Amino acid sequence: MVFPLVWLGRKVLDLHHTPSRVAWTTTFVHLALGFLLGIPIIRAVTTHQDWSVWALPVPSEIGLVLVVITGAAVLLTVVNLALKGLGAPSYIALSRRLAIDWLYAWTRNPMVLAVLALLLSLGIWYQSVLFVLWVLILFAPALIFFVKVYEERELEFRFGASYLEYKSKTPMLWPRRPRR
Repeated sequence: MVFPLVWLGRKVLDLHHTPSRVAWTTTFVHLALGFLLGIPIIRAVTTHQDWSVWALPVPSEIGLVLVVITGAAVLLTVVNLALKGLGAPSYIALSRRLAIDWLYAWTRNPMVLAVLALLLSLGIWYQSVLFVLWVLILFAPALIFFVKVYEERELEFRFGASYLEYKSKTPMLWPRRPRR
């Protein structure tokens, strides 16, 4: 359901890109994605013990350490966006400024990278091959599709030339030393 929702949201965005329509469309898309991606995450986290068919041969303590580190990274990206972008990472409060400093100077999507790392860390902590595969094969492609197809276009409409310049200098996902 994520792929058709994102595609439809992009079509609506391209047809009506006045500031109020962009905000309304983004609110709808974010809310729907919150359900479509949030419910499977909650379900996967609460049922991971049932996925123990194939166990990862990694001590769960390593996974726990990774969960703490990647959880902190997710929190830092949210704080970074709140302080620099004056908003939240969802429809609740769309950022009012383009966040391009600190973590966002290294990659345009540090929050996506941190969330994916957190979910993979959870899979390692749970010692679940199926959880890790679920993240890599189902969740990550859906999230990246949303970012590439919808969110980048929405940011172009909201921030114009400043976003296009930032986009040309900063990698989408894999961090790289900031260019001046």
